[in-house]
Amino acid sequence: MTIEQTKNGNALNLALEGRLDTMTAPQLEAALKEALPGVEALTFDFEKLEYISSAGLRVLLSAQKTMNKQGTMKVIHANEMIMEIFEVTGFTDILNIE
Repeated sequence: MTIEQTKNGNALNLALEGRLDTMTAPQLEAALKEALPGVEALTFDFEKLEYISSAGLRVLLSAQKTMNKQGTMKVIHANEMIMEIFEVTGFTDILNIE
């Protein structure tokens, strides 16, 4: 998985490409831990994300909890398969998905 970070003031955009699973979730977790302090608007761009596992969902949930305290978080460009996973797991009720 590759993570492309774009920071604009207190807004952070993370574009993920590949698979967010047990092997790559720690990579995203580390990137978030380093990048989130001071961020008020977090956007995940999933246009090139092929798959997300429960480990990936856990990282998103953790990021959402952090952003609930310091700003907003949204997910954009999620494909049909990712949206189906979000719907089955109830994440459509937790996350702001555009």
